Amino acid sequence: MKRSFDPALLEMMDREQPVSAELERDLERIRQLNRWFGSYRLVMRFIRHWIKPADTLRVVDLATGSGDIPRLIVDYARKINAKVEIDALDRQPATLEIARRLSVDYPEISFCEANILEWNPVETYDITLCTLALHHFSNEDAARVLSRSRHVSNGFVLVSDLRRSFSLVAGIYLLTTLIFREPMTRHDARLSAVRAFSFSEMHDLALRAGWRNCGHKRFRFGRQAIWLEAGPASSSHS
Repeated sequence: MKRSFDPALLEMMDREQPVSAELERDLERIRQLNRWFGSYRLVMRFIRHWIKPADTLRVVDLATGSGDIPRLIVDYARKINAKVEIDALDRQPATLEIARRLSVDYPEISFCEANILEWNPVETYDITLCTLALHHFSNEDAARVLSRSRHVSNGFVLVSDLRRSFSLVAGIYLLTTLIFREPMTRHDARLSAVRAFSFSEMHDLALRAGWRNCGHKRFRFGRQAIWLEAGPASSSHS
């Protein structure tokens, strides 16, 4: 099946809007999906290799949403006595307001309203992350996001997203018919499924973005990840 992407058709969470109960509920649903369907597990598989006890690292999370990935990383860093400073970027002001409310006990995280494609940091980071955001972009802009992710990191880069397939589309339609039935969640989840990149498309995007010697792997529940490491790239993290 071909990728379906119409730039004029926005996911509901990406539209200009105030903070609302509907948006808060949608972001809560996304956190539940991340927890239940492997996104947290996927990210932590890499973070456990990349953040060691007593490390002091600068991290950036692109398109952070409600900031659940940065909070996950801070919890882990505190547990192993590592220090992280995380810049969490998103272009949606209402989403950032919700993220800040949820992160009041996480002074390690700084939230910033920014468009990834226009953002120019003063310094590079030790770790760059982008989770479940690449499918929001056209092919050309997705390659630009990957290129920017590589350029702002002096160490590690991890970009993870959905992996388009008939089973993913069918699974999401079933899930949003039976369980996650809120209008925003149902609309955005189904749109995300057909906008996601296939495994081969993600590989081609990385090559277009200048990634070399990168890792690329399929994960359960229709996920995939590509990554770069300082030094020789590892082909897997198990």
